[in-house]
Amino acid sequence: MKENVMTSWASRFGFVAAFLLAALAVAEKIANLSGQTMNWLGYSPGRLFEFAALLLLFVIALQLRLLRRHFESSV
Repeated sequence: MKENVMTSWASRFGFVAAFLLAALAVAEKIANLSGQTMNWLGYSPGRLFEFAALLLLFVIALQLRLLRRHFESSV
């Protein structure tokens, strides 16, 4: 049971982190379009979207693992 709770929290954290990365990418792109930049980021907006997508891939994998485990235990 403890592993399910840890996986659930990891999934939630990953989803929030991916959403924040995507929001930073949008903010950086808007800043770039207006001639500004966020120097502290260090990555381009496209690269930030790549990181967000990669993180979401792991979140999806964790969710599918939990779903499989749920169905295996109910059958």
